[in-house]
Amino acid sequence: MDYMIRGTAAGGSLRFFAACTKDTVEFARQAHSLSPIACAALGRLLTAGAMMGYLMKDYQDLLTLMTDCDGPIKGLTVTADCAGHVKGYVKNPDVDLPSKKPGKLNVGDALDLGVLSVIRDVGLKEPYVGQTILQTGEIAEDLTYYFASSEQTPSSVALGVLLTRENTVDAAGGFILQVMPGAEDEAVALLEERLGTVSSVTALLAEGRMPEDIMETLLSGFSPEILDRCPVSFTCGCSREKTEGMLRSLPKRDLREMIDDGEPVEAVCHFCGKKYVFSTEELREMAGEGHA
Repeated sequence: MDYMIRGTAAGGSLRFFAACTKDTVEFARQAHSLSPIACAALGRLLTAGAMMGYLMKDYQDLLTLMTDCDGPIKGLTVTADCAGHVKGYVKNPDVDLPSKKPGKLNVGDALDLGVLSVIRDVGLKEPYVGQTILQTGEIAEDLTYYFASSEQTPSSVALGVLLTRENTVDAAGGFILQVMPGAEDEAVALLEERLGTVSSVTALLAEGRMPEDIMETLLSGFSPEILDRCPVSFTCGCSREKTEGMLRSLPKRDLREMIDDGEPVEAVCHFCGKKYVFSTEELREMAGEGHA
């Protein structure tokens, strides 16, 4: 079962999040028929979204992570709440590029140049929107830069997705470490040294390390304290009723065009890929025409 942890270390001067998201990313891979590169990219953003959504205070609050980029993947969108519910999609799920390094998917070139947007909707008149230019397209590095430049919070973000030879998800997860105000310079220097000894979070996941193991590896000697745990799942709120409501809100002329086509209408959810089919008779009822 996927889950994440949240805690503090070094007397509260460090904040950490760590997650394992294998099942969540595998669900996304199957739902969207993702290529390996698209799976790695979306899997990383889903993991980041889950951990960042964990910071939201109310169940109605919504976090959105969105990339608008020039690369062949074209863009990604992820939304999450404070309860570990996350969902997302890729504009081009079939993207494929040659690797630059053996065993490493070329996610950076798949995104290429672009903008990362972090949108927090907390029920105010306008949502908070933070943006930064994509630095590498590797997502973790881009979020590290975002935290430092837009939120003035020195952070280390690591995200990884490991695929099997059959291109199913073998492991996925990541962590976010943040330096809080008042942290001692010696502690920060030691943390940077410790992070430098870790080859990659993907390597830790490949060894079967769980979130607690990863934090103990990184924060040994900093007296880490886990404050809480939260399940993580790919959760979409779409339904036939909501889709019908969307169709009913369309102008009558648009419904009439669908009816005149004489074929059932199929609506597909961007986030989970679920399909909803409506017959011409149902469309006539929506248009207020009754049954023919």
